Amino acid sequence: MSSLEPTTNKRIALPMRIEPKVYFANERTFLSWLHFTVVLGGLAMGLLNFGDKISQFCALMFTVIAMFVMVYALYVFHWRANTIRYRMDVSYDDRWGPSFLCVFLLAAVLVNLFLRINDK
Repeated sequence: MSSLEPTTNKRIALPMRIEPKVYFANERTFLSWLHFTVVLGGLAMGLLNFGDKISQFCALMFTVIAMFVMVYALYVFHWRANTIRYRMDVSYDDRWGPSFLCVFLLAAVLVNLFLRINDK
């Protein structure tokens, strides 16, 4: 054994440094989700004000989806902020949110299409 090799296998505990850009990335993602909900809400308001009965029903569906996404984005933002603040070693990526959003939007568009086809 040489004199340069450590004699013990102790791990040295160093405080984990969180850079400010991590907090800003979390906030930027949250604002991106909110931007999407505002666009979806604007689409719903346009359908509500300038559409017929089928459009008004679809506007209601889009409004409910937008509100659900808003609440979900707020929950994920706070969860990520707490895990960053307490330096937890977890995966920060969102696997289910975008998938569920796409499924709900597809369902709303398909319901609109189905109602339009049956209306004629």
